[in-house]
Amino acid sequence: MAAFFKSLSVVQWILLVLETLLIVWFAIAFLKMGNLFGGAVCLLAMAMTLKWSWFSKHIRSLGSSTVGKGVLICACIVLAVAVIYIVILNVMMAKAVANKPDKPNAVVVLGCQVRGTSPSKMLRRRLEAAKQLLDEYPDVKCIVSGGKGSDEQISEAECMRNYLVENGISADRIIMEDKSTTTFENLKFSLEKLDELGLGRDITIVTDGYHQYRAALIAKEQGAGEVTSCCADTEFRMMATYWVREWFGLTKFFIFGT
Repeated sequence: MAAFFKSLSVVQWILLVLETLLIVWFAIAFLKMGNLFGGAVCLLAMAMTLKWSWFSKHIRSLGSSTVGKGVLICACIVLAVAVIYIVILNVMMAKAVANKPDKPNAVVVLGCQVRGTSPSKMLRRRLEAAKQLLDEYPDVKCIVSGGKGSDEQISEAECMRNYLVENGISADRIIMEDKSTTTFENLKFSLEKLDELGLGRDITIVTDGYHQYRAALIAKEQGAGEVTSCCADTEFRMMATYWVREWFGLTKFFIFGT
């Protein structure tokens, strides 16, 4: 075993260190699609790094036949398309994060889990971002959007409203939308609230950065006007998992529209 590791090149060692760090980053998150997929890809990359001579030998062997060459060409095309697709998604997600409002027309805060009657850590970060924006623009209305889950004592909207009021935001600026259970419903019902109030359909969405692109696409599908972003800080240990999971969420949206 010692001899095997001594035989590894400097490049292999660098790759192994990076792959190990990524596996740890994915592993410390909860069991979700993002960390399962990310961890599996990292493990495959690590196996190829450790056994590169074995992999390259079998790839050359496969390419020695006509059928094998066809398989390799198809695999390379699929891999190239997947890489290009992921790069495009990442660019669009990053652009959505950077799409800040000059002056918001109306703020829509997307809910997430409530623990008892208190916001979860992720929801609290969204509310902190919303409060900062609302403090900066004291004449802007805010819709807090989120229904009540089976494991929650109050709706996400009520929890968010309570938190903002307790932290100095006037109650008459906050509109509760407490029926939604998905991002699709969050935005559909929030835009309906804006219509009822005659506030127009330009919105600034408050959610985590990884979620902004899909939220904006859904809002546009629901007839929103200009959509801008106010991003909450995502906990670093969860960032890789949620970012990768969002690739699947976006793919589902592109295929099914929800």
